[in-house]
Amino acid sequence: MTMKMDLNGIIEQMESGGQDAALTALQSYNQEMNQCFTFSKEEEQNREHLGELVLSFLNRELQPSCQLACLETVRILSRDKHCLHPFISHSAMSTLARYAGIALASSATPASRQPDDQVESGGEGEEEAQVSSEVVKEASPSSENPDQDIIVEGLKSICNILLHCETGQVVAADLQLIKGVAERLKQCHDPTWTHEVRFFDLRLTFLLTAVRVDVRTQLAQELHGISLLGNQLDVTLGLCWPDTLETARAGLEGVPPEELPPLSRQQTELAMEILKILFNITFDSTRRKVDEEEAAAYRHLGAILRHCLMSHADGEERTEEFYSHTVNLLGNLPLPCLDVLLMPKVQQGSIEYMGVNMDAVNMLLKFMEKRLDRGHKLKETLLPSLNLLTESARIHRETRKFLRSKVLPPLRDVKNRPEVGSALRNKLVRLMTHIDTDIKDCAAELLFVLCKESVSRFIKYTGYGNAAGLLAARGLLRGGRDSGIYSEDEDSETEEYKEAKAQINPVTGVVEEEQPNPMDGMTEEQKEYEAMKLVEMFDKLSRCGVIQPMQLSMDGRMKEMTPEDLNKPSHNPVRRSEEPDNSGSEDEA
Repeated sequence: MTMKMDLNGIIEQMESGGQDAALTALQSYNQEMNQCFTFSKEEEQNREHLGELVLSFLNRELQPSCQLACLETVRILSRDKHCLHPFISHSAMSTLARYAGIALASSATPASRQPDDQVESGGEGEEEAQVSSEVVKEASPSSENPDQDIIVEGLKSICNILLHCETGQVVAADLQLIKGVAERLKQCHDPTWTHEVRFFDLRLTFLLTAVRVDVRTQLAQELHGISLLGNQLDVTLGLCWPDTLETARAGLEGVPPEELPPLSRQQTELAMEILKILFNITFDSTRRKVDEEEAAAYRHLGAILRHCLMSHADGEERTEEFYSHTVNLLGNLPLPCLDVLLMPKVQQGSIEYMGVNMDAVNMLLKFMEKRLDRGHKLKETLLPSLNLLTESARIHRETRKFLRSKVLPPLRDVKNRPEVGSALRNKLVRLMTHIDTDIKDCAAELLFVLCKESVSRFIKYTGYGNAAGLLAARGLLRGGRDSGIYSEDEDSETEEYKEAKAQINPVTGVVEEEQPNPMDGMTEEQKEYEAMKLVEMFDKLSRCGVIQPMQLSMDGRMKEMTPEDLNKPSHNPVRRSEEPDNSGSEDEA
């Protein structure tokens, strides 16, 4: 019997209306299709019809085993983004939400406004855990001891719909599913709920906040999402609070972070989902003012994130992924709240600098360098940690001084170019000429902040050639210091640097061997001939549009040279050689 005949046979069994026949047919179909994620186009109509029949069954009084089989079938069918029509009406989504245990009383009936035509979203893939299909004991997911397999299947089905269909996203927002999920998230201390229910509650919340700005705002503000999810993270990690804004693993207080056991796989899975949701609802927090209550919630969250940085998961790859989500979220916190990274007391084994605990900052630095050394997708993987370190250094003096001691220690090597070598400074200077402008700008910004935005110090550590891009963008090519509030600590110079300072080429940043003058032995006429030849070559390139002549304006920024500028004697050596010297009134380039 072919698969098509099987599907037709299942539809016939469903149309007969008997629960037992339907249960047998659906269990057979589910077992065969459980690992199927691609579907044939010719069976689309049959699959849609099967979806309609299953939904109609779910609106009847069913045995728990039949409810579970129907929901498993919906989960499988909802993987096909071309056959979602039976599942995206208000009534269908309400039914699924009821079985998932997240339907509000007011959304149990279809809303008056019908959804628009389906629009497919760009998401791909489905992340779902396999669940047991054993016969369940309770008749309804809303009973005192709800059947959690049924809840999980309902959640998975809704997640698939949100992943693939914009209309489904609209309906989910209309039905206020986020409120139903939030109510269950408040029960994070209740041991009743299994890992899978908690995980797919969070996955559903992540998808809703990823695709709907209104849901994002609703969760953050109306439902107090920062505190709600912060509590979830607290419980998931098993934290206790020995002191204000200082965390520890419950039962392991006083154990150094490096000696703590790794987080379990389930803890890490839940924590990463929570971090992703928090990222969605906080991405604008650095761009707006937060009130006192919000700041307190962010600082509380920051203390938990510090604990995340000092923890590790089961395996290096999982740990790095965990750190990545943590760093992404730390980058969203209001800058004044980042001081929680420095708050824990200095203990034995801690990295102390200026009397402050630098464990978290050091961990961020090591994480950034590891991403930099890997060199894979630098824009996605490196920029969050680079930006976080930059802003932390800009606002906290102790952080800046610690980072400077690690990244820009007193300069001793004056023989090699700043971009040559394996030190962290060399790696960051190399990024300053990266082909991606975002990467090179962020690397330059970090080094510039560590130099207290002093042009001379910046050039000293990077070379004028590497520094020119940032200086031109800031209008600092004439030197000076950018706006910024920094302490007046001194830039200590090593003996090696002092001795070689006069011989250092500021463009390359190193002492270079004295090169022979190519014009030695030339007569004045030969020198003039070579100079004019060079000018004519540049002029030709300019006229052909190969290069664009630029000049340094009075505000320190580069600007194009116009034909009128080129005709001025101060800019045009040809004209200058033909006219008498009137240097008293010439413009400076």
